[in-house]
Amino acid sequence: MLGKGARIIIVFLTLNTLHFTLYTPSYALDLARMREYFLRGDYSSCIKEGERILADTKDYKDIDAVYYLLGLSYMKEGNYLRASDIFEIILQEFKNSPFKEEAKLGLADTYFLRGDYTKASSLYKDLMSSFPQTKLKAQLYYRISQCAYKTGNTLEAEEYSSRLKKEFPLNIESELATDLNPPASFYTVQVGCFSNKQNAQNLTQRLIKNNYPAYIEELNSLEKTVYRVRVGKFKLLKEAEVLRDKLSREGYPTKIYP
Repeated sequence: MLGKGARIIIVFLTLNTLHFTLYTPSYALDLARMREYFLRGDYSSCIKEGERILADTKDYKDIDAVYYLLGLSYMKEGNYLRASDIFEIILQEFKNSPFKEEAKLGLADTYFLRGDYTKASSLYKDLMSSFPQTKLKAQLYYRISQCAYKTGNTLEAEEYSSRLKKEFPLNIESELATDLNPPASFYTVQVGCFSNKQNAQNLTQRLIKNNYPAYIEELNSLEKTVYRVRVGKFKLLKEAEVLRDKLSREGYPTKIYP
């Protein structure tokens, strides 16, 4: 079982870097569909779409974008070995990829989530050394400090935590990280996904007034923010299915996650 650090550390989802030079209109639609699946939290569909693209086409200029989304999705699904392989492909076969820093970060994250904090820390530091001006420095400081805490290196943990607070005073830990979590240890029912926050809040309040434990999960990129309205957290799939069926009878569009 992963510890608290693994539950709170975040993958820096740089979907804002997904500015693709698309080869064909159909390819653009396929890639856009992957991105939409990812933003909705439908990682299994994102994986299916990405693997289909790879099976059909391997010579597009921006195929590294497909690999990157696949790596993130496999990591979110808990398949850390497959995610690791994909991030390695980006690093080894796409030397000029705009995702090389994020792929190195993702690779290190897969080791963190598997509990190999020494290897993860080494990769985080190597990323920082290879790209001194990296925009990921705040995330790297945070991750290295977490690895140090995990391995009992309190001095290093405090050093990087201090660097984080000094160099990025507005980038506090709670804002750095909320989404690189191990696969959910509970089931929940999603009843809506909105680009408008007020719409998500309205639905959430309506559900709460009807005694449903509703809440909002927010997923951000610089390009887009989506607000996912979800209800309940259940240990058993059957419990989530009961709630899903009840909400469906009341007219809500429902889907169980993960």
